[in-house]
Amino acid sequence: MNYLIGDLQGCCDAFERLLARIDFSPSRDRLWLLGDLVNRGPASLATLRKLQALDGAATCLLGNHDLHLLAVAHGVRPPHRSDTLTALLDAPDRAALLHWLRHQRMAVYDAGWLMVHAGVIPAWSRDDTLALAAEVEDVLRGPALPDFLHTMYGNEPARWSPELTGTPRLRFTVNALTRLRFCTPDGEMDFKTKDGAGAAPKGYLPWFDAPNRRTADTPIAFGHWSTLGLLDRPTLLGLDTGCVWGGRLSAARIDGPRREIIQIDCEQAQTPGR
Repeated sequence: MNYLIGDLQGCCDAFERLLARIDFSPSRDRLWLLGDLVNRGPASLATLRKLQALDGAATCLLGNHDLHLLAVAHGVRPPHRSDTLTALLDAPDRAALLHWLRHQRMAVYDAGWLMVHAGVIPAWSRDDTLALAAEVEDVLRGPALPDFLHTMYGNEPARWSPELTGTPRLRFTVNALTRLRFCTPDGEMDFKTKDGAGAAPKGYLPWFDAPNRRTADTPIAFGHWSTLGLLDRPTLLGLDTGCVWGGRLSAARIDGPRREIIQIDCEQAQTPGR
């Protein structure tokens, strides 16, 4: 069976209870984690160790919190007061875990679904998304990672152009894949609003409702947007249901006679500050 799973954010206990609920077997089942594997929850270290041990049974996407971990580990960003990464950064296997993390994916197409952490701008096709994600993956895995992390942050450019090159191109791709919630119909991204779909700034709308979106016929699964809650449409799955904020950890079984949503209540509660 193939299961898509929303943001863990270091909630390892909920993850283990979810695996027990679905009777997960690494020899039979495949997991797809939609990013934000770590941070804000109580057990980022245990979560990464668990995911690393799953090896080929799990494919993990990188979210904004995972990239933040890499930036903090390389001295590019200071820890945030709400971070819960100290145990991971002090762990004896820190180097191995960070090496594993930087080799995870920015976007995947498998089992009939395009999977990203946050979103896809209207101008990108499925193939565009995967190709641009691969460009970022190459940098994350290579010797240029520290230099890239120094230039990764920022909200500009806010609009896509295929003529973008170098750092602006990479930064735009990272922002779309790991931070996007709202955009204009022609794809200008907004990063200020973090509330639900009804809170769109004037002239903006949820990225998945943009008219003429080139991925409209491509099934897409994403996380990142806990204030959106569960989104379950025929070709859209939003699976960040706020586990770390005291909500639920959600999974979707995407094969079999019909889709099934499986949810686990989470005890971890943080003050919302997504």
